[in-house]
Amino acid sequence: MAMEEISVKELGAITETYRIIDIRDETDFRYGSIAGAVNIPLKEVRRAAAGFDRDTLYIVMCKSGVVSEAVAQELRETGLRAANLKEGYYGFMLENLKSDRQKAADVEKSIEKKFRKTIWSKFVAAVREYRLIRENDKIAVCISGGKDSMLMAKLFQELKKHNKFPFEVVFLVMDPGYSAENRAIIEKNAERLNIPITVFESDIFNSVLHIEKSPCYICARMRRGYLYHKAKELGCNKIALGHHYDDVIETILMGMLYGGQVQTMMPKLHSSNFEGMELIRPMYFIREDDIKRWRDENDLHFIQCACQFTDTCTSCHPETASKRQEIKNLIRELKKTNAFVESNLFNSVRNVNLDTVIGYKQNGTVHSFLDSYDEEKS
Repeated sequence: MAMEEISVKELGAITETYRIIDIRDETDFRYGSIAGAVNIPLKEVRRAAAGFDRDTLYIVMCKSGVVSEAVAQELRETGLRAANLKEGYYGFMLENLKSDRQKAADVEKSIEKKFRKTIWSKFVAAVREYRLIRENDKIAVCISGGKDSMLMAKLFQELKKHNKFPFEVVFLVMDPGYSAENRAIIEKNAERLNIPITVFESDIFNSVLHIEKSPCYICARMRRGYLYHKAKELGCNKIALGHHYDDVIETILMGMLYGGQVQTMMPKLHSSNFEGMELIRPMYFIREDDIKRWRDENDLHFIQCACQFTDTCTSCHPETASKRQEIKNLIRELKKTNAFVESNLFNSVRNVNLDTVIGYKQNGTVHSFLDSYDEEKS
């Protein structure tokens, strides 16, 4: 009888030659996959299958085993040996997030040694240059469950080992309506990495579920507000978010190309709605590729997007790329002919020459070069 379905637990027991075909899109695959898996996005599977070997077992994987089941069935109908990984990549993560006392120590050692220059030193540099942490601060380190915020939590733990003045941290996780699987992955990763999280719940996902226009923007704004509120309730005066260097340069280019304005993602901001609260971004100088290398070096697996819009494998469907992904691709292409394009983008908002700017806005007031043009002549 042909094998039509394989569980994550059964993968290690397979003795014959097999290949795992990850049919999620390229962005999801780069975020994390099973070691050795080949990324063939859903829209390309039919064409690629023409070159598949009929003696090899192909195990088809998506996010949660829903879409991959139909793809495996279609491959079998063409005469190929194909089986569905029934729990998907999320099932793989859950199976491999068993308690491991040594894991946290190994991760911490990697930050201190192998990634000292590319991650730890840059974290410290941003904290110092932008004065992100002050004596007696109490900081809510906000954890979404992804690679960036989990690394940020470990960096704050490392900083506490060497702090030269007193400050406190709370590792804050908001559950805006995660599925049981996503919640479990976040909690197990935190336990495995020895991060003592404080979890609180909200109903944000339900609130934005039926919003058609810009649901992600509204969701992000609501999440920020809930985080500020809970952090203040816990006695914190700052929240820390895990945005990195690549987020900064992408925001600059997005503002210019799609927003018609020059703006950036600031390293710190005073909250306009929560008095006495401040937002800080201590991973401001850290490159995303280095975060990925840290993740892969330590064989870590984190959730990417856990909202209800993608929670049932919708990320396996071909969709129009987001504006941010378009910007990522554009920067990647520009870098082929200009190795300094990323640093130039980053420095462009640190070296603004107001003498050559036609207009700018400050504190809500619009200014024009004409305001002082005639005065300069005289």
